[in-house]
Amino acid sequence: MILPKVRDPRFVTIRRGGTLTDADHRLLALWAASCAEHVLGLFESAQPGDPRPRQAIEHARAWVRGEVKMMQARAAGGHAMGAARDLRGAARHAAYAAGQAGAVAHVAAHELGAAAYAIKAARAAAPEGESETAGRLECQWQRNQLPEAIRELVLDDQRLRNDICWSVFDC
Repeated sequence: MILPKVRDPRFVTIRRGGTLTDADHRLLALWAASCAEHVLGLFESAQPGDPRPRQAIEHARAWVRGEVKMMQARAAGGHAMGAARDLRGAARHAAYAAGQAGAVAHVAAHELGAAAYAIKAARAAAPEGESETAGRLECQWQRNQLPEAIRELVLDDQRLRNDICWSVFDC
């Protein structure tokens, strides 16, 4: 499980009673898409004929641009997670990262799922004995991609949810 039992109002949009602005929601979606795309090759090398994870990432970005509705991005995320089900290792985690990225349009807190699964994918793809280093490098890469406007929000979210996200944010 990557979502907390109690929703953090900082990840609920203002119109739904939280404090998240639409602009920051879009930045979270773009960051999640970047995290997922960074490891997407791990899925595509294992399943070159399956476009679902790439489509989820594309739908997340299209939602940010106003080209698709939230439900379309969310559905694409679900299809990407479906692509993960029969897989193992890095390919599975990479597909889940894409699925989580697609779901950010629906629930902003999925942003951390995209990042956590991407780190798990990097760890799983690393040569034996190098998984921790690979995970830390992926985590640091992700943090370098964070827009300043959402940086503190995401870093605090990583701190608060690190335990339920397999402790992948210890970087």
